[in-house]
Amino acid sequence: MNLHKRFLLQFFTQLLLLSAVFLVTILAIWAIIGFSLTEQDARQDLAKAESSYFTGKISVDGKNVSIDPELKELAKRQNGQLLVVDAEGYVLDSFQAPEQTPSRMKANELAAWLLGTDSAGKERAYWKLEYFDEDPLYLLFEKENKAAGLTAALEPGVDWGQKQLGLTADMEKKLQAENAWVQLVDANGEVVDRFGEEAPELSESMDGLDRLAAEWPMASVTVDEVTQTALYVGVAETPSSLLEDSFADRKLIYVFLLLLLPLVIGTFWYARKFGMPLLVMMQWIQNLGSRQYEAPQDASGQPALYTKKGKLKRKYRLYKDLIETLEQLTDTLKQHKVQRRELNQTREDWISGLSHDLKTPLSSISGYAQLLEAENYEWSTTEVKEFAGIIHEKSGYMMELLEDLTLTFRLKNNALPLSKEPVELNEFMRRTIIQFINEPANAAFEFDFQPAARSIVAEIDPKWFQRIVDNLIANAVKYNPPGTMITVSLSTIEQHLFIVRIEDDGTGMDPKMLNKLFERYYRGSNTVDSGNGSGLGMAITKQLVGLHGGSIKVTSESGSGTTVRLMVPMQ
Repeated sequence: MNLHKRFLLQFFTQLLLLSAVFLVTILAIWAIIGFSLTEQDARQDLAKAESSYFTGKISVDGKNVSIDPELKELAKRQNGQLLVVDAEGYVLDSFQAPEQTPSRMKANELAAWLLGTDSAGKERAYWKLEYFDEDPLYLLFEKENKAAGLTAALEPGVDWGQKQLGLTADMEKKLQAENAWVQLVDANGEVVDRFGEEAPELSESMDGLDRLAAEWPMASVTVDEVTQTALYVGVAETPSSLLEDSFADRKLIYVFLLLLLPLVIGTFWYARKFGMPLLVMMQWIQNLGSRQYEAPQDASGQPALYTKKGKLKRKYRLYKDLIETLEQLTDTLKQHKVQRRELNQTREDWISGLSHDLKTPLSSISGYAQLLEAENYEWSTTEVKEFAGIIHEKSGYMMELLEDLTLTFRLKNNALPLSKEPVELNEFMRRTIIQFINEPANAAFEFDFQPAARSIVAEIDPKWFQRIVDNLIANAVKYNPPGTMITVSLSTIEQHLFIVRIEDDGTGMDPKMLNKLFERYYRGSNTVDSGNGSGLGMAITKQLVGLHGGSIKVTSESGSGTTVRLMVPMQ
């Protein structure tokens, strides 16, 4: 799987997982909040609780139904009564119900509960409880209306004639404890007496009464028939919502902080997971730019990307392909650095050797010229010829070096056009071998020419192809000991290619020398020997073969000889 697909899969999987965790967390928190709200509502007023609140608080075991003690205690604190009836009206269990409560409620009694009809200042509510393997049950709840109760308690003390509430000290304390207000309103709608700081502004219009009923659910009114004076009583509800309590004491802020915390942690984790490896690799690239060809290391000097066992660390596995590419680039740059250093060293050695190579024959030429110039000595004809031969040999060697330098720069600048013509290669190679055989210096070597079975005519530049073959055979002579067998063979591959193979059974080359064979300025062993050439011969040979559209391959093993194979197109 490539880096792109791995990135997509990682992001999709981890975002999906993170979203699922975040969603579950939100649902869990909201479930807790919802449960707490229901619990809070039930504790303040059972009539406002949801049916789900009672499911676990009414135990059903066959025909045995019982009310949970906690629910009984809650109903007791709210001065309420509980009845559990089935669909046919049979009372299965009860709490604080009147003694005259029948074992089976009549249809009109059930209708009064189900329709929410108040009875004598009472509040009623009911819930249908569903069970998996039992018939549904109905929980009936009834409690005293506080406002109606207070009205009944205040009514005997009101002085309707004097239009005064006539509150006693105990009654005022009770009203304050219940957080209630009282207003006495005459027939003209004027408030003639009042008690309680929360008392609203009353209006006899329908809108005013509707607003009063909405703002004060627990309110009651009674009218004196004689004076047409009305007694209004209202009881404020304590905060019935956990949400309000939460805002009041900052609990909701803590909930939001709790929700924000995993988001912040998740964001930090994501930034660290995907950002830190990128920072490390950016540092790696920056190091490469500043020529530090090493993988990043941690503060202790250990590889930052790998464990002590050499395995890629988990957080970097996503970038495995990129890391492999950077490692390859680092190795390549490091190799180039070493090669560049070696090339500079080779060039310096070559310049030093070339200077020596030019200086040595030049000194010989100068010395023999001075001998011939001497007036106090007469040289014999034989001696003069010997001196002239040495001068010719040394000057020829210097000329060869200069020609190699010139040819190298022409090849480098693509300034060497070929002049190809048809050449019969069997004859061409035979004459070349004869020249080497006839050379007295090569008398200690054995030559074997194996021509092709048929005539081969190829389009080559005779001058420069001759240079190729001469270089290769001369090297076989130059770098091998006397007695070495040098075999030159010629063959073809169908009508397209001809192959020249030059083999010897001499000393061969080690891998290091073989790898640098075609590098410019590189010379093999005995580089101080002026007879070992310019260090440009094999590089020139390879470039000339390339100009002919061919290839050259050298195989060698130290102590087992060398084989050079040329493969060149026929045309």
